Amino acid sequence: MPALLPLVCTDPARHAEAAGLAARYGLPVLADIDALYGTYWLRLDATGLALLGRGADAPGPVQVDWTGGALGHRLRFGGGRGQPLARAIGLKGGACPAVADLTAGLGRDACVLAALGCRVTLVERSPVVCALLDDGIARAAADTGIGSWVRERVQLVHADGSAWLQAAAQQAQAAPAQRPEVIYLDPMYPHREQSALVKKEMRAFRAVVGDDLDADALLAPALAVALRRVVVKRPKGAPPLAGRAPSHVIASPNTRYDVYVTLAGA
Repeated sequence: MPALLPLVCTDPARHAEAAGLAARYGLPVLADIDALYGTYWLRLDATGLALLGRGADAPGPVQVDWTGGALGHRLRFGGGRGQPLARAIGLKGGACPAVADLTAGLGRDACVLAALGCRVTLVERSPVVCALLDDGIARAAADTGIGSWVRERVQLVHADGSAWLQAAAQQAQAAPAQRPEVIYLDPMYPHREQSALVKKEMRAFRAVVGDDLDADALLAPALAVALRRVVVKRPKGAPPLAGRAPSHVIASPNTRYDVYVTLAGA
């Protein structure tokens, strides 16, 4: 796991918030920007928490933003329940399954699913990414446009996916109805392209988080826990997770969704 990144708060009004994030996720806090070290760091200012980097090739601020930009546009015009993600999750008719996203990342797919009515538990093991999600979800929850359903449907858990599945399996024995209906996996795929061809934001994210080299090990326990299905997002042309063929596939131009129907969901 990559080293923890330092956090610098440049907004005096948010020092207490920075201290809270640092305490929850074990992040080192620096007094000011002059004390920074390493290539990447976290900055908390009036716009929220963001990942930044040094150098001419560094990305602009990488932030969890569920209200603007491409994600905001997708929420408004992204095809609703007809889009590939929604079809893969099983949003047919009025169905709104409970979804556990075990590789939450910046939470974009989880946000789309919550907007469509699903209760979504985001599980993220990286403390840096979890801090970004924590801040972004809090800002989204305070938004007058989407705040009501964010507060109602979105839960963030800082945990390793394997450990979360183990705990969920134990809980399911005592309370089978508490099993998540759908488990969603979108592991960081180890791309082979030249780095110049990968977006700056993705290169920064990969440098901080690393590839999910243990993702194959999530599939079998996820299938044992999910009540209805496991959905795995894969790049176009990538092999199936753990080499296991899915029940069926929902394709989109650059990615695909491998759907594994569980026995209970058959």
